[in-house]
Amino acid sequence: MKATLVEWMGPEDANTGGFVHGGTIMKLCDEAAGLAAVRHCRARCVTAGMDRMSFNSRVDVGEVVTLEATVNAVWRTSVEVGVRVTAENLQTGETRHTSTAYLTMVAIGEDGRPVEVPPREVADDDLPAQRRQREAQARRANRLAERESFGRADA
Repeated sequence: MKATLVEWMGPEDANTGGFVHGGTIMKLCDEAAGLAAVRHCRARCVTAGMDRMSFNSRVDVGEVVTLEATVNAVWRTSVEVGVRVTAENLQTGETRHTSTAYLTMVAIGEDGRPVEVPPREVADDDLPAQRRQREAQARRANRLAERESFGRADA
């Protein structure tokens, strides 16, 4: 499942350096990921975590950012959504990849508790989707191993 958000960055989005604040991009990534997750789960979804947020290039005020969110993998009550951010200079038409984020979203029922989500079907010939799913599984394994090691350190 996918979702796309498009936003024009204005002066209210600027940081003290005069460029778009990284927190603004993070918030938009969260919104795009949430939309893709809700589309897949058909339930309210909340952010459980952000595995990685990379900023490859700044975004200038006046540029249009496009956030493309894709559900990469599905587990029992959660999904991983990858978000790719591109910026477009409207005067030149130049576009560039500026950021990437991976978020884990959890589906929530009416009672506020996690609910099971539908499986994600990946076609045998969809190699990019298979790669995204493998990479998401690796990130999840790292998260779980980290959680377990932190749990042991507290004992």
